[in-house]
Amino acid sequence: MSQRERQRYHLLGMVLEGRITLKGASERMGVSYRHAKRLKRRFRLEGAKGLVHGNRGRRSPHALDDRLRECIIELSKGRYAKFNDTHFTEKLEEVEGIVVSRETVRTLRRACGIRPKRKRRSKRHHKRRQRKAQEGMMVLWDGSPHRWFGKERPSCCLMAAIDDATGKLLEAFFIPYECSFGYLKLLEKIVTRYGIPLSIYQDRHSALRRNDTNWTLQEQLAGEQEPTQVGWALKDLGITPIFALTPQAKGRVERLFGVLQDRLIAEMDLCHIKEIEKANIFLQEVFIKDYNRRFCVEPEESEEAWQRVPEELDIKRIISFRYQAVVGNDNALRLGDVIIDIPEGTGQRGYAKTRVKVYQLLDGSWHVYYKNKPIAKTKPTPLREPIRARPRRRSKYKAATEEQWIYLASAPQRGHIDFALKGTY
Repeated sequence: MSQRERQRYHLLGMVLEGRITLKGASERMGVSYRHAKRLKRRFRLEGAKGLVHGNRGRRSPHALDDRLRECIIELSKGRYAKFNDTHFTEKLEEVEGIVVSRETVRTLRRACGIRPKRKRRSKRHHKRRQRKAQEGMMVLWDGSPHRWFGKERPSCCLMAAIDDATGKLLEAFFIPYECSFGYLKLLEKIVTRYGIPLSIYQDRHSALRRNDTNWTLQEQLAGEQEPTQVGWALKDLGITPIFALTPQAKGRVERLFGVLQDRLIAEMDLCHIKEIEKANIFLQEVFIKDYNRRFCVEPEESEEAWQRVPEELDIKRIISFRYQAVVGNDNALRLGDVIIDIPEGTGQRGYAKTRVKVYQLLDGSWHVYYKNKPIAKTKPTPLREPIRARPRRRSKYKAATEEQWIYLASAPQRGHIDFALKGTY
């Protein structure tokens, strides 16, 4: 008996003994006089048993069958061990054909000692930023280094970008580590598939923002530092970069990685995916579509803000690694261990001591431009993260060190790269 039932047993006993009236007992029990009469009648006929609810001890007609309960627990401890409660409930319905509520799954798991995947704790107060009104007005991107393929595998980085207005997962792929190439590749995929966004919200990673305090003389005269390789591409495409001061400021993309570290790892483990190549195929063909189907929201305005890519823009050239170099007296360019021979121009023209722009596309090939005209291209070489470094000659201005972007790579064999033949453009 419950404490309330014990109290009723005591009061009704006093009523039968004539020590108190039934009206007084009803007021102390908190029930109406009419209901007190019912309780008195059941108490007189059945004793204490009449005060206990009739369904007590009976099995609920809505209770799960024992076999079904054991099946859910076995699946939870087996192939779906890495799934959270909601994710596991979805898989039960979609794959196993078992329709139960999320709360039922949670109750069964906790009763069996299966703890939740993540701890829930109170967080600091941060003001929520309203979503943009149109898709394409703002993109949030970031990289997440993590052991995506399990503790026994080395960590790698997942590059991902979402739209702020809809929460749509635009692109995602795995690379060995977070770097300029990852952001440039992500930008190329977004621009090629959707168009040019108005702005990109990002953190202060060294691939996105210059964090050094060195200013060249040209930068001092211009009043701003030369951007990073990714910054150059954003500037040429007219995309406004917005830098977050805290992780909470870009909370939507941070929450995205929380969901991906939860669901994506479980999905890849279910499919026995342990390599980057297979994982990228799975992302493109299965996971991104499923994620958008579940988590996308409708934008405030249906008209999209993506800008069309003008036909005259060379996207591959804009979204690439760019360097400045001076052609040597032997009409060869030297960037680290890479040597590019420049063929003669129109009218047997040579390019010795000429300052040119050199682009390494994301496929590794090199393209050399002089006054915005192509003069040479070569076969691909390994892509390496560019660094800011000083040239060998020292500047006479100590306060204005002439740093520039330098390509550092260990070529397979030291020497010349087969130069592009004249007439390849």
